[in-house]
Amino acid sequence: METGKKTKKLGKNGNKKRRKRNGDITKKAFIGLFYFLATVLAAVVLLHHNPLADQTTEVMKKVMACLLISFTCVIFGIFYDRLTVLPKELYQSRRLIWKLAKNDFKKRYAGSYLGMVWAFVQPVVTVVMYWIVFDRVFDTRSQLVAGGIEVPYVLYLTAGLVPWFYFTEALTNGTTALLEYNYLVKKVVFKISILPIIKVIAATFVHIFFVLVLFVIAIAYGYYPSIYTLQIFYYSFCEFVLVLAISYVTCAVVVFFKDLQQIISIVLQIGMWATPILWDISVLTDRVKPVFKLNPMVYIVNGYRSAIYEQEWFFEHFYSSTYFWIFTVTLFCIGSLIFKRLKVHFADVL
Repeated sequence: METGKKTKKLGKNGNKKRRKRNGDITKKAFIGLFYFLATVLAAVVLLHHNPLADQTTEVMKKVMACLLISFTCVIFGIFYDRLTVLPKELYQSRRLIWKLAKNDFKKRYAGSYLGMVWAFVQPVVTVVMYWIVFDRVFDTRSQLVAGGIEVPYVLYLTAGLVPWFYFTEALTNGTTALLEYNYLVKKVVFKISILPIIKVIAATFVHIFFVLVLFVIAIAYGYYPSIYTLQIFYYSFCEFVLVLAISYVTCAVVVFFKDLQQIISIVLQIGMWATPILWDISVLTDRVKPVFKLNPMVYIVNGYRSAIYEQEWFFEHFYSSTYFWIFTVTLFCIGSLIFKRLKVHFADVL
């Protein structure tokens, strides 16, 4: 009997050591692959040269890109175990996430007479209001034509507002995800890390509708879908990852600092005017323009316009694409660490 118990115990210990050894090998392989890809990306950034670009601006972009790559590599190497927990939980709960996201969208307007119609009314009214004020009253279109943009202003405006509405709604709802579902946060067995992504997916349903409205407006003015239009999926995915990364930071902090909701509302109001939605970024000087382009939503808004009527590929804007993804991945790493660090205290505070 004792011999059998010892054999079983040795077998369990052997399995644990084997799993640990396999886990270490997998960890080293992933870290090595990440460093290799980061090195390749840094080399491409340094070797890439645009003869039409301002040399000072180009050097600044290269320096910032390399610094962000180095910072991301350091974070990934040190906190690998913590950073991989969140993606694993999201993947394992993918079916539950989809189900809860649909329920969240439906229950938001449950009990009202028009139901989900209200999700679309306010943004449509906003677009019409801005169009009347800036196109009909202040004649902003003449300024756009002077800047080299000859598309109808309502199309230019809608292509900027559609991604901004998505960003605003997803970030606002993602920030309050833990507060709204506080009864789930207190359950020990529930993976609360899926709550922010549920809110972001629910906001995506409304976003899909407005993308269709954008297509209708573009077709009405003679801008028919082309192969460039497929980039809408790419830029929507970019925005999805960006707002999700921010939401993991804000939803964790707002549990302990409720005033963050008001701060975010103010930042979103300022951000709308700091993003070239109602105005054209080409009117800025070459010295000021790089500062505004640090805002990742500039990349998204310009990308939607490129996909709808400018007919430009995203890889034609090499530095903007590189900066956006380095910034977003870094932010997602930071958000994962903050969320995991504060996670153990959520139930006590809520």
